[in-house]
Amino acid sequence: MMTARLLVTLALVLGAVAVGEIAGPPGWRLYEDSVQAVVGAAAAAVCLATARGRTGMHRRWRLFAGLGLAGWAVTRLLWAVQGPAIDFFVLPICLLVALLYAPYTRPRPVPTSVRRDQIALLLDSLLISGSVLALLWSFMPFDWDGQRTAEIAAAAAYPVADLFLLTMAVLLLVTRPGSRAGRQPLAWGGLALLAFGVSDTLRLINLADGQLSPLESAGYVAGPLLVAMAALSPIVVESDPSASAGEHDWLHLLLPYIPVTATGVMIAVNTGAGKPLSPFEAYLGWLGLGLVVARQMFTIVDNTVLLDRLSEGRRRLHHQAYHDPLTGVANRALFHDRLSRAGDRPVAVLFADLDDFKLINDSFGHAIGDRVLHAIAGRLQSCVGPDELVARLGGDEFAVLFDHRPAEAEPAGHRILAALREPFVIDGHTIGVGASIGLVAPAPGEPLTADALLRRADAAMYASKRRGKGTMARYAGPGDGGPHADLPHLLAQALAGEPGGAGFEVFYQPIVSLTDGATVAVEALARWTSPVAGPVHPDVFVSVAERTGLVAAIDDFVLDQACADAATLALIFGRPVDMHVNVSAARLGPGLEEVVLAALTRHGVPPSRLVVEITETRRIADLKAAAAVAARLRAHGIRIALDDFGSGFNALAQLHSLPVDIVKLDSTLTDVDIAPDQAGALCRSVVTICEGLDIAVVAEGIETPSRATALAGLGCLLGQGYLFGQPGPLHRLERPTIPAQPSTPSSAARLS
Repeated sequence: MMTARLLVTLALVLGAVAVGEIAGPPGWRLYEDSVQAVVGAAAAAVCLATARGRTGMHRRWRLFAGLGLAGWAVTRLLWAVQGPAIDFFVLPICLLVALLYAPYTRPRPVPTSVRRDQIALLLDSLLISGSVLALLWSFMPFDWDGQRTAEIAAAAAYPVADLFLLTMAVLLLVTRPGSRAGRQPLAWGGLALLAFGVSDTLRLINLADGQLSPLESAGYVAGPLLVAMAALSPIVVESDPSASAGEHDWLHLLLPYIPVTATGVMIAVNTGAGKPLSPFEAYLGWLGLGLVVARQMFTIVDNTVLLDRLSEGRRRLHHQAYHDPLTGVANRALFHDRLSRAGDRPVAVLFADLDDFKLINDSFGHAIGDRVLHAIAGRLQSCVGPDELVARLGGDEFAVLFDHRPAEAEPAGHRILAALREPFVIDGHTIGVGASIGLVAPAPGEPLTADALLRRADAAMYASKRRGKGTMARYAGPGDGGPHADLPHLLAQALAGEPGGAGFEVFYQPIVSLTDGATVAVEALARWTSPVAGPVHPDVFVSVAERTGLVAAIDDFVLDQACADAATLALIFGRPVDMHVNVSAARLGPGLEEVVLAALTRHGVPPSRLVVEITETRRIADLKAAAAVAARLRAHGIRIALDDFGSGFNALAQLHSLPVDIVKLDSTLTDVDIAPDQAGALCRSVVTICEGLDIAVVAEGIETPSRATALAGLGCLLGQGYLFGQPGPLHRLERPTIPAQPSTPSSAARLS
């Protein structure tokens, strides 16, 4: 509404001006100056009024334009009252500031310093306008009257200023990316400067008689009106400011030097023709040369700053590529690179794996766990010298490389163990962390690759875990059949061929109905007796397999062997029983469906007899894709179970995200005979939720009849644990016998 009123007012003023210019007597200066003052005041009011509804740069340039027009209107009013008076160039100065702010009302394709762009704009405008002025002077030399030099210079100042400001506006229009609507204020402003420039130039040419025709002075009326139109332009947000950035970059670099080159050619031609340079031309030439030098110096400084930024960016990227983002220490890539470049120099490697760190994440959350890892990295660095490289290899695994002082490795390992025994206090929580450390220090001259050294350190670390955790073990050699055996290497060898011939076998543990003691299923579990290292605990070799990418081979071996034993299992228990086979959650992706179906087809096992237990030792990266794989398996009749529910990453959210048929409660939720209130309430809640979702529940870790009775009373119909039988080979399986609980319908049917 306000904009409409302003436009109506401008239209009335413009109509009055037109009438006055046409009907007014020649030389009626009073009328001309008065009308120009009124138009200038009206345009100033428009600029100031529109500035009130804007913020930031949009507001600032409108304020300066309004102040300049107000000063110009006051000057015209003084001229109308007392004749030509002193002009303080308020309008050019204010328009200069407005133009310096105007280009930044739109997004820039590349973030740069505002001050840098303003200085470059000023230098380029001076270069171009000075060159154009020199060309004009060469074509139309003015006859200076020595007695009126000051008056002529004052009159020439305005058209020169108009030329400079018009050059700025054109530069901004040509070199700044943006839509046509986004450039609209600059276009109106450029037309306004052109109108002022035409009238100021004609005034300079007609300085002798001091009179301008109504048409010649029309620029003093059109100029303020066009500035007002610029102020009324809407704010346009650019959708893609970088779309035309490349086109404007080269134009921005070349455009200032085109008129400079033309001026140089013209001066050279005139000089070659014997026409001497006037003092003014010589001054413009030296000014242009100085501006070119200044512009080049500015460009050099600017490029230097950009190169410094590029170098800093490269250093930052290099640091990010070779350092752990959580702890700030080196990552696996940098550790491996430094270890590879050690060559024949004596080195030592400490490999530290945090003991039971998963419990910290389960108990306090991953945010606290991340802060503990950061604090651990700091303690590791405080236990070694500045020349040693501390690295986080992934998860809760750290390593230290002793490249120059390998003899310091063992004392440093003991310092690390002592330091980690001191608890961490984070957000009021006192958290204890232990570590198992493996140390490897090859003999001088022994040729070993970086991977071989890491495998040996890894093997020594697992040897310390088998000793009882919280200790340090030194690698004693690959031929050692004791606890120092190179487990990653031995495991890879065992799984490379036929696992059954390398000590792998499948044990079975019954899953029974708590109401009648009937065995309804068995869980197939991998066991390994290495020909070199002897019996290896499942927690140890499964963890090694997960870290070395071999866990899929173990899963496939157990799946195939369980399907091969299905017929024998049916004979042992008098009827077909379900087979639970563990599959790492990381394998819920392409290829799993084909492997499972191939094993079932090869041994003639109905899909309904197979239960795939998802074991989550690590978070599922793509839960949506994993759910799709699980859904395809279920479409074939295979059932899906969540193993160790209540620990690790298994939580109630998984029941909603994954299509699940069975939930196996972790032993932390089934010790209802030890903590009947807390554990009982948790167990009852989970059972109730699963019943509502039509999900069967299997309680793990049942070791006593009292626990079995308590769980049955809470509504848990199925159980598994040492009470019903430990995992054993196929030939040692027996039907478990337990006291039957009160009969509940379909106790076994829920799993079958």
